[in-house]
Amino acid sequence: MSPGILGKKIGMTQMFRPDGQAVPVTLLKAGPCTVVQRKTPGTDGYDAMQLGLNEFVKPQRTNKPATGHLKKAGAEGSKFLREFPLAAGDGDFKIGDRVLVDQFKPQDKVDVIGVSKGRGFAGLVKRHHFRGGEGTHGSMFHRAPGSIGASSFPSRVVPGMRMAGHMGDARVTVRNLEVMQVDTEDNVLVVKGAVPGPNGGYVLVRRSKR
Repeated sequence: MSPGILGKKIGMTQMFRPDGQAVPVTLLKAGPCTVVQRKTPGTDGYDAMQLGLNEFVKPQRTNKPATGHLKKAGAEGSKFLREFPLAAGDGDFKIGDRVLVDQFKPQDKVDVIGVSKGRGFAGLVKRHHFRGGEGTHGSMFHRAPGSIGASSFPSRVVPGMRMAGHMGDARVTVRNLEVMQVDTEDNVLVVKGAVPGPNGGYVLVRRSKR
């Protein structure tokens, strides 16, 4: 049993439960993947496998070291590579083994990891959901941050202070999403709820850890 799989976000839609309840779902193109490298405690100090997502990539888009690395596993064209730690009961995977979406079944719980959409430079209200000040009566304090520290002590801005800055474009993990449906013919995994990133963005799907 594979600890996870790689894929791409297709987009969102909705499904209906037997009782008529509408459920928002995200469609993920999950796999097929190939085991590109196998890490062992004897040689690497830990037990893990490196998966590559099988897709079409122009040969000139891959440099020579990566081409040789992928050729050993017969995974030419894999651009998105990620590593999964292996635990007892995950099975013994070898280089060249394929991992398909049929490793999952409905009602499984998974964590989905992706890169959120970049929003550029954003202010306090948009980035950190600050309330802001009065909009009228001459307050002149509409979307300002307020105090960022005392002058006497510690006489500096402490690290981690929430301020305006680069928003988004960060690794985000959404935990405990329910698998609603598995389409083994088209390699599509349907999970309940939203997934970080734009349509077409790469995602890592792993079995829930909590």
